[in-house]
Amino acid sequence: MTYVCTVRWVARDGEAATVRELLRELVAASRAEPGNLSYRAAESIDAPGTFRLFEAYVDEASFQAHAASEHFARLALHGAVPLLAHREREFGIAIEP
Repeated sequence: MTYVCTVRWVARDGEAATVRELLRELVAASRAEPGNLSYRAAESIDAPGTFRLFEAYVDEASFQAHAASEHFARLALHGAVPLLAHREREFGIAIEP
């Protein structure tokens, strides 16, 4: 049962470049986690500075390990999140054949 998380971040004015760089590091570190199946980030073409994250984990415990990781705290919680005007997350279970 694949546990998924989708995230939408909107950077504050003037902060998109910094958020983008933090995401590059976060994606690389998160993909290396044992329970991570996929971790992708994209920036909107129509709304620059708006980012989407698409995450998949083997289970919820793997997501919780990600959320408790040093790199998540450093790059996301203490790095990018303070630079955001808006942040939303949604969790689900993948529909698989």
